[in-house]
Amino acid sequence: MVDFVHVLPERLAARVRATGLAARSAGRSGGRGVYLMPVLSSYTLTHQWVRELRRWHPGPFVAADVRLGAGEPVWAGHYAQGPVAVTAAEAVGMARDGRDVRGFEVFLPRRIVAGEVRRIRKIAKPVGWRYLPDAHGRRPCACPACLTPGSYGAAAVRHRYPLDPPLPSTPELVARLRAAASSDEIIAALWDLAARRPGVAEELQPFLDHPDHQVRLTATEALQNFRGRRARQLRRSQLS
Repeated sequence: MVDFVHVLPERLAARVRATGLAARSAGRSGGRGVYLMPVLSSYTLTHQWVRELRRWHPGPFVAADVRLGAGEPVWAGHYAQGPVAVTAAEAVGMARDGRDVRGFEVFLPRRIVAGEVRRIRKIAKPVGWRYLPDAHGRRPCACPACLTPGSYGAAAVRHRYPLDPPLPSTPELVARLRAAASSDEIIAALWDLAARRPGVAEELQPFLDHPDHQVRLTATEALQNFRGRRARQLRRSQLS
């Protein structure tokens, strides 16, 4: 048996105790499941994703300690690189043997039942890197995708580092998405449109069932940035 940690908003703790962790996240290699981090000797590295998650979800956060069988199939690797198919025990070994495990993640392609959740506990304080590992000392990006509107210090960063050229308007980005021909053009247009956090989620619907897997995955992830009733409906349909 091997131990992992899943970080989640505290408001979901009671539900997780009762029913476990639903397979809500989209894996980089397809399918849905749960992202985990191996339990390491370093508290900071074990809980390194807390600050990043707080950019997208209201806190506070708690940690769910999960125990899996050593031979459980998972995907593991750095978030910026392609994951590899390994066992749970091999994923823990990769994290413990790596020189720099900041940005490491493990994806379990299924739900976690309540019996696999050993306990849910508080996290001592916000830990981990901000924006990306080694971000300290770099010029921050002021685009809406990297700098969430309304987040702490966002206005000051935008004032110091204005976008040049400015981001196109939503109608211009919608037109670019509709005109995109190749998968690469579609993916680029999806991310540019998502950076606006727009209320035109219906534009994404054709791409959620696109024949190209990478387009489908990008559309699903980009949908998290869209707002409005239609966006909520599409997100619910993705979970059903």
